[in-house]
Parts: sequence; structure tokens; C-alpha cells
Amino acid sequence: MGNGVEERHLGKVIAIVNQKGGVGKTTTAVNLAAALGILEYKTLLLDADPQANATSGVGIDQATVDKSIYDVIAGRCFLEDTLLHTDTPNLDLVPSHIDLVGAEVEMIELDRREYRLKDALLHVRENYDFIVIDCAPSLGQITVNALVAADSVVVPVQCEYFALEGLGKLLNTIRLVQAGMNPDLTIEGILLTMYDPRLKLANAVVEDVRSHCKNLVFKTLISRNIRLSEAPSFGKPILLHDVESKGSINHLNLAKEILVKNGLLPSNENAEKDV
Repeated sequence: MGNGVEERHLGKVIAIVNQKGGVGKTTTAVNLAAALGILEYKTLLLDADPQANATSGVGIDQATVDKSIYDVIAGRCFLEDTLLHTDTPNLDLVPSHIDLVGAEVEMIELDRREYRLKDALLHVRENYDFIVIDCAPSLGQITVNALVAADSVVVPVQCEYFALEGLGKLLNTIRLVQAGMNPDLTIEGILLTMYDPRLKLANAVVEDVRSHCKNLVFKTLISRNIRLSEAPSFGKPILLHDVESKGSINHLNLAKEILVKNGLLPSNENAEKDV
């Protein structure tokens, strides 16, 4: 990416990936995308998880969805036919649907099956500064599609026992995609989630992950926060649900850290201490 929005012709595609469930992946995708939108970057949230939690998390009822990412991957429509506006400034959505569960099997017969998402995004990338993909908690065909389409990956890791379990397998999958289908794929960062500063274990996990993964780890920590946990039940990102909450501050700091990393903000504007 260049040093300013005017130099960037195609939006940066960031996949939020971890094959483990319950690590804060959808929370990260929804709230990072919302924070980038609120910071006045045109952002697209693409829900690539059949559970469609990112879709409902920005206030879209799955039952009202006419066309979803499933229809795009199946070749029934263009990605731009699925675009929905959200209540969050500068944030659009490509919704998911439970039908996406069947896509893994259907894709076996499709041409360029690992490139379906990448090809579909070509038509809209120039309209956005960022495209954030929420992936399913698996390393199946849809997640591989996201990795092939992405410029970089954010890996949420919860501050609990076995935090690093499965990380090696995920990093190996990323290496395989880099070697075969997407040599330009990078790791944007490992994001520590569900952090409680009062717990010795949480602090030990932060130290452990930072010592193992060095500067791959974001400085921003995502704290455990009741307002953050309840926001999806209101169909709102945390920044619309409670702008002054810890969860809002954390995700704004994450967005700013990514903007700094990509040369879109001077580093002194990034609040590194958020816990």
C-alpha cells in the first residue's frame, strides 16, 4: 500500500482467521470494520461464515437476505448484487447465509475453486479502502478462498489456556497458500482477545504469545467487556452500542494500529496503551 488513500487504487483485503471457535473472530471482524468506517475509510465487511453472525452483528436479519456470498461463490450472481448498506458510517456488508454450509461440497466441481472469492472481489475492490472478511472456524474451502483473496491476515487468539494450540497448523496453512496460490499474503498481526488484566493467567498468555511471535503481535489488546459481549444481541457494532466502552476504545486502537502499519496514519496518532 502507498502512503495515502489517493495512491491506493484497490482496497486492502484483510481476512480474520482462526480455525478455533470462540476466540473473538466475528467480534473482531465486525468491530474492526466498523471502526475503520467510523474513521472515515470506506469499508466492506464480507461474511464468509455460514453462521452469519457478522451479518446479524451489523443489524441485518439473515431471513431478509435475498442474495448472499453463497450465491456469489456458486456463480449465481455478482458480488455487487449482494451489497447492503449498514447503519455504521462508511460500512457496507456482503451477507452470509446458512446455505454456505453446502458450498464446500459444491465447490469441488467448480473451476478455479480456490479463486472464487478473489475473482468476485475484483469488481468492487476499487470502491473500498478496506475489505474485512469474517471466516468460518475451520480451514475448509471457503477459508482457503478467503486466504487466496486476502492481502493479509489477522489472527485472533484468546488469552486463555491453550492459546497457542492450533496456531502452528493455521500458520502452516497460510504458508501453503503463500507457496501455491497467494505469494503476497502477509500476516497483519496476531490479536490477543478476551484479556482480563486481573488474571495472572491472562498476563502470562500475553507474555507467552509475544515471546513466541515477537512483533507479529498487535500492541492493542481486546479486553473482556460486558458491553462488547452484548452488542451483537442489539445488532450493533460496539461503537454504535456504547462509544465510550472499553470495547470501543480497544477496536478504535486496533484500527489505528493497522492504519499506522499501512502508512495511512502517522505513528504518534496510534494510542498504544489501551489497557
